[in-house]
Amino acid sequence: MNSFPNQTSTPQEVRELFRTGEIVRPTTGLCDNYLQANLVILPEKLAFNFLLFCQRNPKPCPVLDVTDVGSSEPKIVAPGADLRTDLPLYRIFKNGELVEEVTDLLNYWQDDFVAFLLGCSFSFEAPMIAANLPVRHIEEGRNVPMYITNIPCEPAENFAGNLVVSMRPLTPIQAIQAVEITSKFSNAHGAPIHFGSPETIGISDINQPDFGDTVSINDDEVPVFWACGVTPQVAIRNSGVEFAITHSPGHMFITDIKAN
Repeated sequence: MNSFPNQTSTPQEVRELFRTGEIVRPTTGLCDNYLQANLVILPEKLAFNFLLFCQRNPKPCPVLDVTDVGSSEPKIVAPGADLRTDLPLYRIFKNGELVEEVTDLLNYWQDDFVAFLLGCSFSFEAPMIAANLPVRHIEEGRNVPMYITNIPCEPAENFAGNLVVSMRPLTPIQAIQAVEITSKFSNAHGAPIHFGSPETIGISDINQPDFGDTVSINDDEVPVFWACGVTPQVAIRNSGVEFAITHSPGHMFITDIKAN
């Protein structure tokens, strides 16, 4: 197959390209109508507290799958896949600090690891496009812009922090359409949490995202914000946990599960 995947490539085909290192790129716009997922990997001793954090904050952390201890296979959402190799880019955290980004985890995997896959808003972008709604970061070939807000999450032991949101600019009428479409995707963050004034949710400069890339906002558009699965990375940073692994923002795991 062509080494440049597109919307019609299968999840298995794209994961193989990531596994072999042929491509490293954000996964937005890939594999239309399949659920994409955020990744968090922690030692078993921290897994319950993190699961509690997800349960208390289901909007940014909708749980799709949790692996057996020591297993890198997501048996529910992609049997046979390998979370050590099948994402394009990973982040390594030590003592809450980001220390490295890597393209596989073969040298980092531990027998006590538990992996969590959490729903991602990339999953509802194909239905938005099908409804003729713009998805600006795809149009401009960029990663989605993401921001840390002033909205606190419900803490769970050492996991705590503020909500992260992703942003897609739309006209007010389009925003109403987007609410109708995305509210059906509760396993991918669902409806937006805010639109309009970024300052209201603690975003001082819309052109300076905390993660991802800046995108154009037209004069007739407003920024529309969805809860984002990068939220756990803020909680990991705040927790100071000894060791954790996540996906790099925008570089998701593509599951075998249809999004609708």
